[in-house]
Amino acid sequence: MNARIRPSRTTAAAVAAVAAVAGLVAASVPAAASSSAAPRFLAPKMLPPHPTSAWYAGPVTAGQPDPLPMCVGPALPSISQHRQYWTEFDTNALQVTVVERSATRAKQLAALWQKNLAECAAELMEQDPDVTATARDYGRLDVEEGAHVLGIHTRHTWGASDISLFSVGRDDRTVTFVRWAQMGTFEHAQVADFKKTTVTAVNKLH
Repeated sequence: MNARIRPSRTTAAAVAAVAAVAGLVAASVPAAASSSAAPRFLAPKMLPPHPTSAWYAGPVTAGQPDPLPMCVGPALPSISQHRQYWTEFDTNALQVTVVERSATRAKQLAALWQKNLAECAAELMEQDPDVTATARDYGRLDVEEGAHVLGIHTRHTWGASDISLFSVGRDDRTVTFVRWAQMGTFEHAQVADFKKTTVTAVNKLH
């Protein structure tokens, strides 16, 4: 008959110590995981206020939005996430966010989006002779690694007139793009409110 070996007090204490350490490591996992959590998106109430309607939003969706947004659409990578917003009238918005592999790649992507926006008005007129497009640069915002705001007004020969505000911002290796659009001209652009929205969007990422 085999003798049953009873663990010594020293062995039992060692096992208990290992278990305690394992418990501490397990408890620390959620905190570590939170640093790599997915970026957060704007809530509808964080968008520029509409005078006669609430804002509504769809779910955060993986991939590129369909249709692709004006100006930066071709430069959106497949790893994008996006969220659509709308009101009961003619105003809509979009947020697209990309988490790159490094801060350097994120900086390059932000620069590419800003370049595309800066050249957008000229490209729109090249692509469609019935469109007249005008751009305005509303400058840089001091939030995290920085954000930039631009506006583009488009007018078609058949009468449509639309105003869009765009922003690109970055927090470390995460880049976000926000677009707000409605019928109108630069006089109808809610620039101050959109700048607040942009600051909120970048601060909210992580």
